[in-house]
Amino acid sequence: MGAEVAWSERVVERDGVRLVCRDWGGSGQPVVLLHGLAGHAGEWDTLAQRLSPRYRVVALDQRGHGGSERRPKDVSRAAYVADVLAVVERLALERPVLVGQSLGGHTAMLTAAAHPGRVRGLVLVEAGAGGPSPDTPAAVGAWLDSWPTPFPSREAAAAFLGRGAVGAGWAAGLEEREDGWWPRFDRDVMVGSLAENARRSFWPEWERVTCPALLVLARSSFLQEPEADEMLRRRPATRALCVPGTHHDLHLEQPGVLHSVLLDFLGGLG
Repeated sequence: MGAEVAWSERVVERDGVRLVCRDWGGSGQPVVLLHGLAGHAGEWDTLAQRLSPRYRVVALDQRGHGGSERRPKDVSRAAYVADVLAVVERLALERPVLVGQSLGGHTAMLTAAAHPGRVRGLVLVEAGAGGPSPDTPAAVGAWLDSWPTPFPSREAAAAFLGRGAVGAGWAAGLEEREDGWWPRFDRDVMVGSLAENARRSFWPEWERVTCPALLVLARSSFLQEPEADEMLRRRPATRALCVPGTHHDLHLEQPGVLHSVLLDFLGGLG
């Protein structure tokens, strides 16, 4: 990959909420990277480093996550969208391509739907329009409760959180305190961020997306096949592909493959 590229921290404030970004610089088409629930901007480091020589790359710690505001009062979908717009405006990112994984992809989709003139392209990595899922918040809460925090070391956290690059990627988002390694988020904020997704689907929003869109799915995907098929039926111009041998965190498992896919998509935007 050549010499390592450094990123600089950029801070944007919106309505008293602190938003922290990793700005990889670069020139060309702006690309904004949005992590999933309980994630962090550093998950995108490998991909961002590869993209930054040709594109202006910014990865955001979304509200409630990482270095951003840990306990925002508003965790609605609209608040997440407004944060993306604030970052785009303050960092002068003209018509960015939004790339999001899981809940970050959902945020990207809603942003593109609500502000079609502001987004050049949309890449959904393991993200979709969804449907009512009332059991999801409790299931996610139980999963977070299962974390044996504090972890005695980052290595121990990585071993618990996933195999190989997946565990390392999750563990990289932890912070060290006197008694061990802790998540940089709070359980209730994470569960609250899923409240709207638990109540309804977002098919009208998906149909309002007008920019070019790419759907990237894992072989062992969180999205059920009927949902993916329906997304393509409602927006037949959407490009879609499945990455063999991957799971929900495919951006960590196969950043090289995702990089190639993104280069092809970005190149096709003209």
